[in-house]
Amino acid sequence: MGKLLIVGTVAFDEIETPFGKTDKILGGAATFIGLAASQFNVESGIVSIVGDDLPQEYLDLLSNKNIDLSGLEIVKGGKTFYWKGKYHNDLNSRDTLITDLNTLADFNPVVPANFTDADVVMLGNLHPMVQMSVINQMTTRPKLIVLDTMNFWMDNALDDLLEVIKHIDVLTINDEEARQLTNEYSLVKAAAKIQTMGPKFVVIKKGEHGALLFHNENIFFAPALPLEEVFDPTGAGDTFAGGFAGYLAATDNITFENMKKAVIHGSNLASFSVERFGTERMVNLQRDEVNKRLHQFKALTQYEIELK
Repeated sequence: MGKLLIVGTVAFDEIETPFGKTDKILGGAATFIGLAASQFNVESGIVSIVGDDLPQEYLDLLSNKNIDLSGLEIVKGGKTFYWKGKYHNDLNSRDTLITDLNTLADFNPVVPANFTDADVVMLGNLHPMVQMSVINQMTTRPKLIVLDTMNFWMDNALDDLLEVIKHIDVLTINDEEARQLTNEYSLVKAAAKIQTMGPKFVVIKKGEHGALLFHNENIFFAPALPLEEVFDPTGAGDTFAGGFAGYLAATDNITFENMKKAVIHGSNLASFSVERFGTERMVNLQRDEVNKRLHQFKALTQYEIELK
């Protein structure tokens, strides 16, 4: 069994889409990453911070998925990170209405002793210096360090972001962020430039248009499964990252060929995440559902062609 360390937010989300709206519900990058990774035979633990306003039922929900919470700091009298957003009709764009950092503003991550030797580290979207702090606490170099980031850090902490990127193996970002980071419109050129910054592998997420994996001259494309209904895309990117990192930790194989499979597993789980608001779909997701949809992915992408 591989060991996966997950760093990111455990949060309250309040979401409005064309299909409805929620009150405060469980969200956060670490939450979605952990739930996705729980689909694999992997020992996982979350490093994050919350206030004591986070309901015990949310903590139990994560614990019941065999996610170690010894690295989750609970601040007495503190308030949990809160995000409120409204999606436009196309679900590809959204407006952030409220962002309250609360306890996250003073987050100083502490990696539990039993996870300082993790095989895979999944650094969810946080300040780059928080991500760097976690890397520095590892007693042995992980087999794989995966980092997710966003344009906010490119705008506000670019030097710190470039520093942490030097120390990772895989960078996962979306197409818009890849272009901003590199000043290259071509995603092939952007991925090549990112590989000169440190990461050996680059995953560029394209939302409903799938994901691209780059390594040296090798490129792999995984489509997104066409879905009848998309209710809430909020956790899709983090669910993808959790499936990707969870599969790699479970299989203990970080070759390009296996990473292609990890991208498919990540895309597959993300396709479930968007079908309900928040974590609802991922909490109740059954293995037979996952396998059935993997077969759909295979049918979607497999074909025979005669080459002369």
